[in-house]
Amino acid sequence: MKHIHYLDQEAEEVNIDGAHGTVIRHVITEKDGAPNFNMRVLIMKPGGQSPNHSHPWEHEMFVLSGKGMGEVDGKTVDLKPGDVLYIPPDSQHCLRATETMEVI
Repeated sequence: MKHIHYLDQEAEEVNIDGAHGTVIRHVITEKDGAPNFNMRVLIMKPGGQSPNHSHPWEHEMFVLSGKGMGEVDGKTVDLKPGDVLYIPPDSQHCLRATETMEVI
């Protein structure tokens, strides 16, 4: 079992091409005994974004606070607190914050 407050997990600046104004906290990973799951908390400043990328696994995202946009395979949706975004495997995707946005 692992029990922490997510703010106790060290925040890491996302330093990948195309990303800026974003920090990530890896709160549950393989190191915790979860070989098929990685729970992350992203905090994006206004104007911040994740890199536009793809990979062979899916994402399930939940917006905790703030507002922004999600782009998946060229389709853009507005995001607000309580919204859920599913990103299928191998889909080109990124997030952009219009105000400070916190996403699981």
